[in-house]
Amino acid sequence: MSPRTVFEHELAELREELKKMCFQVEAVYENLFQAMEAQDKERILDILEQDSVVNDMEKKVEYRCLSLITKQHPVARDLRMVSASLKVVTDIKRVGDHVVDMAELILRMQMKDLTQFSSHMPEMIEATKQLFHDAVGVFLRRNQEEAEKVIAGDDKVDDLFNKVKEDLVELLRTEKADADDCIDVLLLDKYLEKIGDHAVNVAEWEIFQETGNMCNTRLL
Repeated sequence: MSPRTVFEHELAELREELKKMCFQVEAVYENLFQAMEAQDKERILDILEQDSVVNDMEKKVEYRCLSLITKQHPVARDLRMVSASLKVVTDIKRVGDHVVDMAELILRMQMKDLTQFSSHMPEMIEATKQLFHDAVGVFLRRNQEEAEKVIAGDDKVDDLFNKVKEDLVELLRTEKADADDCIDVLLLDKYLEKIGDHAVNVAEWEIFQETGNMCNTRLL
């Protein structure tokens, strides 16, 4: 095979590894809230054990990225793709970490129904999941136009974050809920908001893949 054919094959393998990692984190996210709704403690405990799976996937992607940079010396568009993948894998890993953090909080709360603290929590969970899913999709498909829509879509997650926070403040003010539980729900809310931020990062790295620009600044 020609050097270019070998390089393109290795690029394809990199994107496949990254896609597997994204799908794994998405699946764990969805599994967490399904398990909470089903009051399935064993499934949530299993999520805590899966953290090492995501860690191993992260290392594989990082290894492929660094191998491509050091051995193949990519330039221009190819270098942007590899560099973006090396950055995105960190955001994906952080999302996985936040899911584990949320699993621990849910167990500590004994899997209480979150709607008793805020009617906006189910929408917050769904909006964050969708934003992350969309961000991963635009990065893998290399769709700059859709990436810009993902970035704009974070406003909805931020708005829901504030609505949940306001509901919790009202509960604490009126002493209608346990203070420790309210704090845990606020932490859940914050983790979800952070996942939205990581989704924005992924979308911004897609724009970088295509243009070399990051937040309107030329990087490569």
